[in-house]
Amino acid sequence: MGIGFACAEELVRAGARVVICARGERALKDAEARLREVPGAALQAVRADVTRPADVERVLDAACALGGLDGLVHCAAVLGPIGAVVGVDPDAWWEAVRVNLFGTFLVARTTCQRMIASRTRGSLVLMSGGGAASPFPRFTAYACGKVGVVRFTETLALEVLEHGIRVNCVAPGFVATRLHEQTVAAGAAAAGSYLETTMAKLENGAVPASVAARTATFLLSPQSQGITGRFVAAPHDGWDAWPERLEQIRDSDLFTLRRIVPRDRGMDWQ
Repeated sequence: MGIGFACAEELVRAGARVVICARGERALKDAEARLREVPGAALQAVRADVTRPADVERVLDAACALGGLDGLVHCAAVLGPIGAVVGVDPDAWWEAVRVNLFGTFLVARTTCQRMIASRTRGSLVLMSGGGAASPFPRFTAYACGKVGVVRFTETLALEVLEHGIRVNCVAPGFVATRLHEQTVAAGAAAAGSYLETTMAKLENGAVPASVAARTATFLLSPQSQGITGRFVAAPHDGWDAWPERLEQIRDSDLFTLRRIVPRDRGMDWQ
């Protein structure tokens, strides 16, 4: 659904052979049917939970059977409990981090294992999101999982660089997906001022899911060769022009998460 479906559709239209997965069988079948309407679609759908190793293996088996495992787009996420840290349920908080961060780790780890074994110089695109680049009060489980995805991306990119595998993550911006229904249902008492922000963006300020989909497709394509370990804000970063600035990006900390110290702001006291 949502961003995941948009990525699958963009890739199918670009001529890729695509395997999709989801936990919900009805949503999965619906997505498969819609994608098969694309002329020439090469597609398979596998019901899977990304936090279960055996399920991840089955999805990747399907990709290999369909023609090879060259790229991954990982979109699975849950919003988790909404509310102040002192009031949220610890088990629900941890479950959101488990899905958003551990699920990403498991899928990326298994994908890299297979690419290394087959000597495939592939590309991984992992979805980050709200709270990764700035504080996200009352949505701490989601924010902590998503900022973890960014640091995981940067670190994994360095580990698999010698194998020719690239790893990047994408912040899709505020996309109108089912996740925001949870914010609306939580109300102002739990969601705070973000409820007003959500309502306003749902009304007229949401980012189309296609923006993240085009970004992911670019990062999987040969056009993005040399770009790895980067945190891409899909609506804002002008990523389609990055190949023209490859040396500047590759040899710097641009589009990464870093600590700010006084000298970075023109101060001389440290």
